[in-house]
Amino acid sequence: MRWRDRFLFCAEAIYKAQAETGEIKGHYLNVTAATSEEMIKRAKCAKELGLPIIMHDYITGGFTANTSLAIYCRDEGLLLHIHRAMHAVIDRQRNHGIHFRVLAKALRLSGGDHLHSGTVVGKLEGERNVTLGFVDLMRDAYVEKDRDRGVYFTQDWASLPGVMPVASGGIHVWH
Repeated sequence: MRWRDRFLFCAEAIYKAQAETGEIKGHYLNVTAATSEEMIKRAKCAKELGLPIIMHDYITGGFTANTSLAIYCRDEGLLLHIHRAMHAVIDRQRNHGIHFRVLAKALRLSGGDHLHSGTVVGKLEGERNVTLGFVDLMRDAYVEKDRDRGVYFTQDWASLPGVMPVASGGIHVWH
């Protein structure tokens, strides 16, 4: 069980760094696995180690598995960070791809606390207005139609929880 060894190593490093610095430290433990049951087993292990944040690759793991994991995390008080591994194969193909806006909306329906969304600068660069448009779709309960931002019709998410967009490498999503 290499994942368990990795979790134990990370937990030890986190607690050691906290003791040395007096600061809170954390790490997103990747629980992505072949089955929902295995992912939940890994999430339970993270919780038992006192590590409150886990990560799931929702595209490779699948939407129903993500929903099961999101429900478990909500019930157990764990924060679920969503990574988008493999998204570029789907959303960077302009001729027949699916825009990331669609993948972000599907994730909001599936569940998660924050999503690795990319930014308007850097490695995960996107068009500024379009990126800000799907950021709104992830967070806001009501989004007005705005074609310049890639929002082609008004969308009322009612009471469905939002997803916080986050960027990698410490870059703010609205940089």
